[in-house]
Amino acid sequence: MLVDSHCHLDFPELSAELDEVVARARRAGIGLMVTIGTKLTEFDRVKAIAERYDDIYCSVGIHPHEAGAEPEADAERLARLAEHPKVVAVGETGLDYYYDKSPRDAQARSFRAHLGAARLTGLPVIVHTRDADLDTGTILAEEMAKGPYTGLIHCFTAGQELAEKAVDLGLYISLSGIVTFKSAAALHAVAAWVPADRLLVETDAPYLAPVPMRGKRNEPAFVVHTAAKVADLRGVPASHLATTTTDNVRRLFRKIPSDAFCAT
Repeated sequence: MLVDSHCHLDFPELSAELDEVVARARRAGIGLMVTIGTKLTEFDRVKAIAERYDDIYCSVGIHPHEAGAEPEADAERLARLAEHPKVVAVGETGLDYYYDKSPRDAQARSFRAHLGAARLTGLPVIVHTRDADLDTGTILAEEMAKGPYTGLIHCFTAGQELAEKAVDLGLYISLSGIVTFKSAAALHAVAAWVPADRLLVETDAPYLAPVPMRGKRNEPAFVVHTAAKVADLRGVPASHLATTTTDNVRRLFRKIPSDAFCAT
């Protein structure tokens, strides 16, 4: 089995035919999916999807694009929302200096609040970072010094330095369809380097469809193509990569019941 550790099933591109999207994922061998919260004001919609399907879990959080528009949430509020049995992570959160859709100070405050919630709950934090390697690494390290937390950098596209810093802090690296692009040579090197016990795969659906689906709307079933490319870059069979990444999901997303893996 494979796990799509990061998708957005509440987004209209997928929610309009959600039963069919989920069915195609299951036929492709995707045993579990984690649908990601980006706004607290729309969290009920994300949560409802996770409640509807046995093999779907969710996160709660505020995307950095939304940090300036959403009501600010402290660590305690995020932790309370994360008490729901289908919420298995905090985020996505982080810093995005490429689009700068929210003030950078608001992004940083929100990022630190999510890291605090990860500490309080023991749930992993899902980190988004784009063109913000230095500040992301600094905040991750400063918050880790306040007390341990777990987490991952999703849709990793940053440099080797941030990859090494994240791994040194105990975080995981999740690779999306971008790793299948011919132009992503630097990311190919990171994908080959990441320690086996820190590696995840994802779609970030409905965005970033992998080759050979590039240009189409992405969906969880397509994570098989990303996994196949990562396996090739690492010189291992696709079945081995599937087992490794699923074991990593089991270890990182500890709130997912063990029988959810057995059932698949």
